[in-house]
Parts: sequence; structure tokens; C-alpha cells
Amino acid sequence: MFLLLVSVSRNAYGKTITVDDFRSVSISPVISKIFEHCIHDRYGAFFESADDQFGFKKNLGCANAVYVLRSVVDYYVYVSFGYTTANICSVDLSKAFDKMNHHGIFIKIMERKIPVNLLLLFEHWFAAGVTCVKWGSVIII
Repeated sequence: MFLLLVSVSRNAYGKTITVDDFRSVSISPVISKIFEHCIHDRYGAFFESADDQFGFKKNLGCANAVYVLRSVVDYYVYVSFGYTTANICSVDLSKAFDKMNHHGIFIKIMERKIPVNLLLLFEHWFAAGVTCVKWGSVIII
């Protein structure tokens, strides 16, 4: 995994830019994708999720989530209560995934009764992962 950062000291509003203003970009090698497909083909039943989840599912994504949100708002505003105001709140959870607790994920997948050999493989895969940070011409491992 590599973290690519742009060397800029201030944003358009004059605010000093810090490391927290950047998100990492993960570059997975082809072998990781092949590995993922092999795991999914053999153990996919252990990783099924609720129908309400749109992310990380084949043929589903942001457009589907926006469509469902729009349909619900239209229902409440026009059909159900006749031109009622609908208030919507959104939360950016991107930082939640950046600081993910691997042990928490392992506990969740253990609750699904995955085979021990697969759990050990995941533990090794996460433990062996390395992140590099490149800032200008400096690379930090």
C-alpha cells in the first residue's frame, strides 16, 4: 500500500494544510485481486451482507443509494403526508475506514464461523501489509 501526498502548504482559503487533510490511496498489486477472487469464490457465503448495504457489492454503488434516498424523500414529501418538509443529515465516515481496528474485524468474521485457516490467513495478510508514505522525493516506510 502506498500513500501519495501532494506537497502544498496552504489551501484556497489560506488554511495551513496538515497530514489530516489527505486520505491514503491504496494501490493493490494484481496478486491481491486474484487472492480476493479466490477467497470470494470459495468462502463467499461467509461474507454476505444485508440488502440495505450498497457499498462493496457487485453491481451496486452510490447511484443506487442516491436513488433509494430520493425515493424515500419523494414518498414522505409527496405521497405520505402531502408536501411535508424532509430534513436529511449525512455523515462522512471516510475517516472511520482509515483508522479501522483489524482485531474488531477479526471478531466480526469469527462470529460468522469462518474456517480457522481462513482467519489465520487474514491475520497474516494484515500483519504482513506495509504502508509507505511519499512526500516530494522522500519515501517513509
